[in-house]
This record gives sequence, C-alpha cells and structure tokens, in this order.
Amino acid sequence: MWEKALDWFGFGAHGHHGGHGNDHTHGVIDATIATTDRGIWAIKWSFVILAVTAALQIVVVMLSGSVALLADTIHNVADATTAIPLWIAFVLVRRKPTRTFTYGLGRVEDLAGIIIVLIILASALVAGYEAINRLFNPQPVHFLGWLAVAGIIGFLGNEAVAVFRIRVGRQINSAALVADGYHARTDGLTSLAVVAGAAGVWLGLLLADPIIGLLITVTIFAIVWQSARSVLTRMLDGVEPGLVDEIHHAADHVAGIEKVADVKARWLGHKLHVDVTIAVNDGLLLAAANNIAASLKAELFAHIPALDVATVHFAELETEAGHHHAPDPFLVDGKLASGLLEIVDTPQGERMRLRLSRHAEGLRANVAIERADGAVESLPLSPVGGDHHYLQSLVAPTEPHEFSARLQLAAGPDTEDLPFAMAEPQGHHHERAHG
Repeated sequence: MWEKALDWFGFGAHGHHGGHGNDHTHGVIDATIATTDRGIWAIKWSFVILAVTAALQIVVVMLSGSVALLADTIHNVADATTAIPLWIAFVLVRRKPTRTFTYGLGRVEDLAGIIIVLIILASALVAGYEAINRLFNPQPVHFLGWLAVAGIIGFLGNEAVAVFRIRVGRQINSAALVADGYHARTDGLTSLAVVAGAAGVWLGLLLADPIIGLLITVTIFAIVWQSARSVLTRMLDGVEPGLVDEIHHAADHVAGIEKVADVKARWLGHKLHVDVTIAVNDGLLLAAANNIAASLKAELFAHIPALDVATVHFAELETEAGHHHAPDPFLVDGKLASGLLEIVDTPQGERMRLRLSRHAEGLRANVAIERADGAVESLPLSPVGGDHHYLQSLVAPTEPHEFSARLQLAAGPDTEDLPFAMAEPQGHHHERAHG
C-alpha cells in the first residue's frame, strides 16, 4: 500500500521523474516537451482541460464568494497559462529571419512568459488580499455544496491532466512531461483543500475558507517565483545545469577529439542552440577534421532532443610549443609526406618535431643537420605516444639553432630528401650574450 502511494505521487520505481540532464521546474512546461508532435499534443489538451476546470470554478467563485476557491482557480489558471508562451513561439518561430532579427523571433516566447508571470503575480496579490481581508472581516460563504463540488472538479481536472501527461510522457520518453504530470497530481490535492475549507465553514469555522485561501496563495507565489526564475534564466542565456555535462558526454563518443575547449548553449524560444569548440590533432587533413565535426554534431542531436542548431569550432591545442627563441618552422610538402617541422619545448627539453597531415604508409624520418665544421648531426624522429601523426627526436638539436639541414624521408623502397634551413630570430644572439 505504501509503495503504491509513493508511486502515485511519483516517488516509486515507475514514478520517479528525474531525468538525465534535465532539471524541470514546477510551474513551467519544459521546452524539451515541444520537440515532438506528441509532446505538443499533450501540452494543447492539458491546457484545454485546465482551462475548462478553471472556467467551471470561476462560476462557483462568483456564486459562493469563497476566497479559497478563488485562490485555487488562480492556481489552475497559472498552470494552464504556462503553455501559452510555447504556442506564441510556435506561431512566430515559423517566420523567416530578417536583417533585423537574424535569429528569428524565438525570444518572443520569453517575453510572453514574463507577461504571464506578471499576470499570475497580480492575481495572486488579489487572492492574498481578499484572504487577509476575510480574516479580519469574515463574511458568510454561500452554496457550500457547490463549493465542495468545485473543489472536486479542480482535483479531477488536475488528475486528468496528470494521467494524460504521465502516459504520453512515458510513450515519448520525456522525463519532463512525466514530471509535469506528477506536479499536476500534487496540485489536485490543493483543490481538495477547498473541499476541506467548505467542510470547515459548514461546521461553523468561518475562518476556514480564508485560511485555506492563504495557504493556496502561498502555493501560487511559489509558482510565480519558480516560473520567473526559469524565464529570466533563459532570457539571460542560462541553461539547465546538466546540459553542459551532456554535451561533454556526447563529445566522449567521438574519436579524434583531443579536448573540448569551450561549450556555449542558449535557448531561443523552445529551440536550443549549441556552440562547441574542440581541439583536434592539427596535423589532420581538413576533410578528416570536418568528419570529426560532423560526428560530434550527430552525437549532439542524438543526446539532446531539443537541439535545433549545433555549431562546431576548432581550437588550437595548447601544446608545449611556444619556444621563446625557436626558428620559424619548415613547411613540409613532399611526395611521401606533408606537415610542419619545428623545434618545440617539451617537459624533457627542446626537441625536433614533425607534425604530419599526410604521410606514406610506414614512414620513417630523420633530420640531418649540416654544421659549420663539416660534421652532420643526425636526429631520428619517432612517433610520440604511438601517434604516427607526431614524430619527434629523442634529444635536442645542438645550439645554435641556425643551420642548413635535410629532412630525410623513407617509406618502403621510396626515399626523399627535402632541404631546408633554420635561422634564429633577430636579437636572439644578443639575448644569449647578455643572458
């Protein structure tokens, strides 16, 4: 029995409504629900059910004069109207971007959300004022039977929405919609409080009605606060806490990404825009780098249902390079390989490194430096950490770093000598003499 009760409220094995990477706030329909036709359908009919429920309650409010029912009616209107910003966005987002609104009109949803929050806030202030006024100036409440019926209607309306949202949410695998269903179920209990207030008045406790009204008003203010926080967060380009982690998780599935350097995301209406900056091996060909970017985009769309636009940028890896007096690198462009040969700083000291964007199978490389005394300094280059795109010497080239040399390449029976020269930057001799 206890397990069934927990499940009914959403805390059981079937009712748990947490979601990976999803932070749902009561009072605000999560924009991710609007990414499927079934989600949009659920929003529409939830709005209709709650609107009809609130309309029936308004009639009884006018007849009975109950401030408890007035507060509950405002509560149901508040839940129903959270769908309106989405519908406004659905209409306006179809308009093509212009020179003025280059991203389209998705932000109108946030503006509509602020307006709705202000309307609900004003209504809550009215309900709170009426409840407090009734505490000091009690007035009789009429049609107690109809008042109790209106409370039951509020409960049934919220329960219908709860069942509907939970069922559709499980069908489309939307944790946000399931969570919204359980929130609606909890709201139904608030409507039952109106029935308790009517019973209290019937028993002669005239203050039961305004007290219940105040309690429900506190609930409405909680919705106002959470809704305003959610809308303002999105207006300021804020996103759900787990979203950045989800983007990193998607990148983990893509081979070739050395590092995720930066992640930015923002909502435009109910559509999500993501910018990801990644670092890859800078020796890769452009086509290979573009394939990595395309794979990352595919993973992002698979992991984030609300994603509308994904942009991938490339950043330069923060390597050990940056030698303060390193000569200009040599651009390698031969029949056996293409890439960049340079002197870099590593934790082990200076090294000669060849970064390859193209190379023949089984490539071997050696740098032969011709010194002034006629000696030849030989620096074999071998893969760094097993990466055949990075070939590096085991020892540092001898000072000075100003010489003529040959890059000797071999692959199978093919060989190639590429002559080059390196010169130390202007002023380096002076630095060494006075260092």
